[in-house]
Amino acid sequence: MFQTPTLALLVTLVLLCSGVPSVIGDDALEGKWQLRLQHKEIVIRCGLELAKSKRQWMGTLVNGVERIPIATSVSAESIVLEIPHYDSTIRMEVVRNQEGGPSAAQGVWRKRRGPNEWVEMQAHATRPSADQRGELKVAERFAGRWQVDFSDAEDPAVGVFAVEDDGRMRGTFLTTTGDYRFLSGVAEGHRMSLSCFDGAHAFLFEARLKDNGEIEGDFWSSNTWHETFTAVRNENATLPDSFQQTLVNRNVKLSEFEFPDVNGHPVNLDAESFRGKPRLIYIFGSWCPNCHDAAAYLSTLEKTYASRGLSILGLAFELTGDFDRDAEQVKRYLARHRCDYPVLIAGTADKVKASRTFPLLDRVRSYPTTIFIDRSGKITAVHTGFSGPATGQAFETLKQRFETEIESLLD
Repeated sequence: MFQTPTLALLVTLVLLCSGVPSVIGDDALEGKWQLRLQHKEIVIRCGLELAKSKRQWMGTLVNGVERIPIATSVSAESIVLEIPHYDSTIRMEVVRNQEGGPSAAQGVWRKRRGPNEWVEMQAHATRPSADQRGELKVAERFAGRWQVDFSDAEDPAVGVFAVEDDGRMRGTFLTTTGDYRFLSGVAEGHRMSLSCFDGAHAFLFEARLKDNGEIEGDFWSSNTWHETFTAVRNENATLPDSFQQTLVNRNVKLSEFEFPDVNGHPVNLDAESFRGKPRLIYIFGSWCPNCHDAAAYLSTLEKTYASRGLSILGLAFELTGDFDRDAEQVKRYLARHRCDYPVLIAGTADKVKASRTFPLLDRVRSYPTTIFIDRSGKITAVHTGFSGPATGQAFETLKQRFETEIESLLD
């Protein structure tokens, strides 16, 4: 029996007869892309991989050796990248070539920065090209360890850079408040460019090698922050002891503090359930990538030492001050790292306000900050900041120091 052609079939016939190329399906979007976030002269790059399994799309952000799975929605017309644990989203429309295939995508990255503040930058995705590699001989000039001074920082920093076989650069900056995570880029001429994007951090470092062998450069964090830095080569460069940065106010007691848990129930820091147990209290924010690095490690510590009596309690300082929204972000943070320990919503992320909220410490200098407490309730150590996996040996040293402190608490 003759059937009336469907609208879709008629459209296809018209396109074929008119010589206009038909749109290629979304499968053509699979594979590797380079993602660029741009604002005026700032161009922050990272890798993006899109893969399709049956009908389910998967996305991965790539910063050198770091790979971050993200929720992804793809159609023939659009690509949406969701990073819900940072309240961060990239929405792009697919741009097609004359043959109907996808040649690029463009749109906007948007991330919450405060109660009513958002970071926004233009987002572009293109297929990577071979000329994005650096020059091996040039890259070797930057490789090594450097003593770094950022123009707006109180304390010195350390830069650690290495060169891959193809000339691409990788590295990070270590500071007293945390590291700048997995940076990747190229070195050409007398210049090095390193960047990363993990859904929250959007960093760009542009460095110039001077005739005297020193470095001068610029650092941008998304489109909200810019400062300069200088560096001198120093293979022995170190940071101040992170266990000596923050002091304890011995006149303030744990029992003076009570905050709601993620379900709104008030919990005192000296509750009966905590007494007599060695424990860690760590101050963090779900918006903070260094705190996500810390959460992954603390989750491992919990599984290792819980049977011997160690307990962990988190104090979250969040972006908005809206309890329901902040609690939801903390739940996402805990779920991402499979953390079973309790977390209390302690306040907002502003460090001055956080220091007033929690005067047990002389000052909240960094997210995260970890407090070590023995069975008697005495604070035995406070660790400021966190050197995560991107720092290599510094991360291994941190883990050894943490576990030594924990063993002393358990003893």
